Amino acid sequence: MAPRRISLALSFLIGAISPAFSLTVPVAVQDQNAMPVRIDVGGYKLNSLLIEPQKQADLPPIVFLHGASASLYDPLFSFENKLRGRARLLFIDRPGHGGSDIGGKDNILPDGQADAVAQLMKKRGVRKAIIVGHSFGGAITAAFALRHPEMVSGLVFLSPAVYPWPGGIAWYYTAASAPVTGPLFSTFVAPPLGLLALDQATHGVFAPNNRPPGYVEATRAWAALRPQAFRHNAREVAALNAWARSAAPNYSKIKAPTVIITGDTDTVVSPEIHSLQLARDIDRSTLIVVKNLGHKSDYIARDLIVEAIEKLAGKRADLRAAQKELEHRIADDGGK
Repeated sequence: MAPRRISLALSFLIGAISPAFSLTVPVAVQDQNAMPVRIDVGGYKLNSLLIEPQKQADLPPIVFLHGASASLYDPLFSFENKLRGRARLLFIDRPGHGGSDIGGKDNILPDGQADAVAQLMKKRGVRKAIIVGHSFGGAITAAFALRHPEMVSGLVFLSPAVYPWPGGIAWYYTAASAPVTGPLFSTFVAPPLGLLALDQATHGVFAPNNRPPGYVEATRAWAALRPQAFRHNAREVAALNAWARSAAPNYSKIKAPTVIITGDTDTVVSPEIHSLQLARDIDRSTLIVVKNLGHKSDYIARDLIVEAIEKLAGKRADLRAAQKELEHRIADDGGK
């Protein structure tokens, strides 16, 4: 009887939390005319949200690529209010995340995802844009710049994961990406454990900085715990190291104007292994290492990021002044 009781308990728990995984709730965007749509990009569909500019728009189109365990609602939460009206803003659910289909096996790797993003941009009428990628989205940004340079007007890498690193990956990624037992782990173990750990985990990603109020609700962070999404995310992470090993020697071919922003207290993606090395490989790129900034540069450093976008658009921008202002604001985060 014990196995049956365990099975019933898991079924009850999964059933209890499944309403939280719904993505059908209304979109909390300021522009109520903008709604996410799923568009075919070659036999499968990507979900995206396009916000059109106002007449006084002064920036080129901007495409946002989110990191691991996230969706388009992460950059939307960070940048909609800051940039709404100034440019065409395209927020994309990467393949297998949010409301997007996984697509083919190539979409486990950044190259396949970069090609999918390029197809989506064309379908949505965005021929060239500043590409902004956070964390794992930085790998997609690098792949995009190499594979579709004609569609890039500038690059903003935010705490990017783009090089091979020593050691392995988190145990739950290993468990979820396993060929045989991975689907079982992703279905019966990850969702209930993930929900229990969600609050602590999201605080940890922001650390030492403060997680903003309403972040979990606004970004639908729980959606990453859906079994298929969790397993796909784990397989992406598990494959990233080998991809980065082969891709990194090509980064010196990237010629687009580039800004790289990272934090010196990022414990999720090492700034020394990734951002500092990327700045050496991309000629004439601008590197900004912010004191006491953790991994969520896409939110905590958003004023600085807007300044970087303005610089890439050819406007006068004082990145050092914006950096100092940010460092002053977060100097005491984490008890420092």
